[in-house]
Parts: sequence; structure tokens; C-alpha cells
Amino acid sequence: MSNDDPHASGPALVAGRDLHKAYRMGSRAVEVLRGVSLEVPRGAFLALRGASGAGKSTLLHLLGGLDTPTAGDVLVDGRSLAVMSAKELAVFRNRRIGFVFQAYHLLPELDALENVGLPARIARVPATEASRRAAQLLRRVGLEHRLDHRPGELSGGEQQRVAIARALVNAPNLILADEPTGNLDTHTGDGIIDLLCDLQAEHQATLIIATHDSRVAARVPHAIELEDGRLISG
Repeated sequence: MSNDDPHASGPALVAGRDLHKAYRMGSRAVEVLRGVSLEVPRGAFLALRGASGAGKSTLLHLLGGLDTPTAGDVLVDGRSLAVMSAKELAVFRNRRIGFVFQAYHLLPELDALENVGLPARIARVPATEASRRAAQLLRRVGLEHRLDHRPGELSGGEQQRVAIARALVNAPNLILADEPTGNLDTHTGDGIIDLLCDLQAEHQATLIIATHDSRVAARVPHAIELEDGRLISG
């Protein structure tokens, strides 16, 4: 999506400018992203398509400030991530960006309520308010009966719903979901996409889903595609 996209609904919330990313493997550098530029408008719902190894996860990690580009820049709400200190970037990610991962990344020693409320506690939200927000979101994702269950007591679909609730607890305006249905069966995965569609509409957040599944991408209003580290459509 770019400035001349007819579907754009306003200025870009997140933009990547000529992004390159290379990793060292022994004596050689492996280039994963090769000059990717994109602009995603505020409130957009975008699928980032591509085969495994195309660079989707790497691009999401750069857009979310989880990794830094070898060259190029990322701007979120007009702010360059490159000029932030590590501390500033950690606070920015916590308060402005929600992440949903294929592997859930829930803390096994915490129950669902505590897992969802954790980003709010990190943001210094009082414990009672963090718990209130977490309980409200868990009810919204259909897990009001699982508040005190730990991840090991939940199914894969339930764990992903907890992870989605956690991503929303600080009301971020950017949500990045990396293969959110990748560990789920088709029926459960369809339910997760239904939930993400509903929540994106309710919260008017900018949501980017990385997926290699054409069925998932078909559910999303807009799509771009990566191939061998380059943007080939969008």
C-alpha cells in the first residue's frame, strides 16, 4: 500500500523506507530483505503474503521495532524508530504496538488473566485496572471461563485468543500478527481470523498479518506479497 493507493484512508501509520536486512552466517552475509518500501494507512487491515523464507517475519519485526534494519528506516506515526534509544523503543513498543506470534509466547507460570494484564503492568498501569482490562478482553475473546487457567491447561486456539487479548490490553494503534493461525487446525484458524477481523473493526487499529496461507490472505481487504526479500505486489 502506498500514497497512491485508492483504498488509503489517511496518512501512513507505519512506513518502511528502502528496508534492507542481512544476517551473518559464518563468513558470508545472507540478505533477507532487499529494499522494501511500503506505507500502511491508519486503520488499514493488510495481509503480508509470501512463502516461508520470503522475509515476512523479518519485515514485521522491523516494522514493530523488534529488530533493526541493516539499511533504511521505519517510521511509526511519523516517528523514526532509528533515533530512539533502547529504553525509548521498549516503552514505545509496549504502549503503541501489539504483537501476536505463531508460537503464542505466553508465560507458562502465569494464568490467562495475568498474561493478558502483563503489558499493562509493564506500562505501570495499577494492578486493579490491568486486571479489569484483561478480564474485559478475555470475555470479549470468549474466555471468561478460563481466567485462572495457565497456558498448559488451554488448547492452541485458546492460547492464541489469550495472546490476541494481550496484544490489545494497552489499546495499541498498530497490531502485528505473525502467522497467527500457523499452529492451528483449519477450523480453529478460521475462528482466529474471524476474531481478528471483528476486533480490528471494533478498535480501528492498523493490523498487519503475515501469512503464507492463501485462505487467510483472502479474508483480508488488502494484500501485498514478498518474494525473495522484495515486494512484488501491493
